[in-house]
Amino acid sequence: MILIRKAKSDELPRILEIYAYARQFMRETGNPTQWKDGTPAESTLCRDIAEGQLYVLEQNGLHAVFALIPGNDPTYAEIDGAWLSQEPYATLHRVASDGTQHGIMDCVVAFSKEQNPHLRIDTHRDNKIMQHLIVKNGFVYCGVIQTDDGTPRLAYELI
Repeated sequence: MILIRKAKSDELPRILEIYAYARQFMRETGNPTQWKDGTPAESTLCRDIAEGQLYVLEQNGLHAVFALIPGNDPTYAEIDGAWLSQEPYATLHRVASDGTQHGIMDCVVAFSKEQNPHLRIDTHRDNKIMQHLIVKNGFVYCGVIQTDDGTPRLAYELI
């Protein structure tokens, strides 16, 4: 049985391994620039854990991790396009798996919709696999946002 729960501080070494695998996988599948240089930073993950916003997917060990952050995301304030709704939402960020389980994104989205039925997510233009999974899970493409470092991301919404 798959369990999704809040991450614990002592699980940080395994969480970092999952992100390392995801970075390598992205490089191997045509997405060489997203999450470069060790992104997400360990300090970001520690903050997510402290704020109760980092989750793990567990099934005989930890296999995936993601952040579910309620409230307005400042990088979503401006979009080249249009959001479907201005109602309160939660954002999915930093979704990663170790590649050993299938259907991870389906589980992440189903869990997240239970927490908040209005979700937003973004991904890099080169991340074709994530784009496919986002749309497969019912998200609608809304336009392009700029991240904190000024790089563009494709933005999606699910209501």
